[in-house]
Amino acid sequence: MRRRGVFVVLAVLLGLGVGGWVLFGARRLAWMVWLLAAVGCALLLWQVERKRWNERELALMAVLTALSVAGRAAFVLVPFFKPVTAVVILAGVYCGGLGGCAVGVLSAAVSNIWFGQGPWTPFQMLAWGLIGLLAGVLPLRRSRPLLYLYGGLSGVVFSLVMDVWTVLWIDNSLSAPRYIAAVIAAAPVTVIYAVSNVVFLTLLTAPVGEKLDRIRRKYGAFSGEADKHA
Repeated sequence: MRRRGVFVVLAVLLGLGVGGWVLFGARRLAWMVWLLAAVGCALLLWQVERKRWNERELALMAVLTALSVAGRAAFVLVPFFKPVTAVVILAGVYCGGLGGCAVGVLSAAVSNIWFGQGPWTPFQMLAWGLIGLLAGVLPLRRSRPLLYLYGGLSGVVFSLVMDVWTVLWIDNSLSAPRYIAAVIAAAPVTVIYAVSNVVFLTLLTAPVGEKLDRIRRKYGAFSGEADKHA
């Protein structure tokens, strides 16, 4: 069944690639980069799906995803100042890399039902998924300064990834001068991203981390991968 699902996903992506190549004409390069991002998301989700999760782990990831989505909606009136990345990072730290990856990918896909789906969605899914994955690999639980530094850098990386899509979609090319101009133009937004991550990590790490640790100890959830860097 899993193998069949992989073939279905690949067939859909192939169809999108061919259809986009025919329909988008002048923006074929942007479309193909979008397809690569979609393939990256599919590979991440495939790795997540391969793991044998128990019911408590699935429930915990669902709760963290809901917290991330609700937090993004709650701060809708404060542009670019959102807790999504902070929650994704905490998911990676306390639930392991694959758990953080799942929360990151799903947070983008689900919250964009409210904020608007578009060709930017796979880039958000890929960026947040990789941020959550890496958060489970680095020893972030050992050092709060390192955790906050990672949060700030994650805001910068997220913005840089989205700038790639912006330039490609507008220009259908990725020239260094245009990309640098886009990065400079987005600098205020990038700063807000980075600062918001640090602020939300400062506010959420103790209460959320304490509860996640308690759940993990009590029920044995995420007892393998998430403990490697504790």
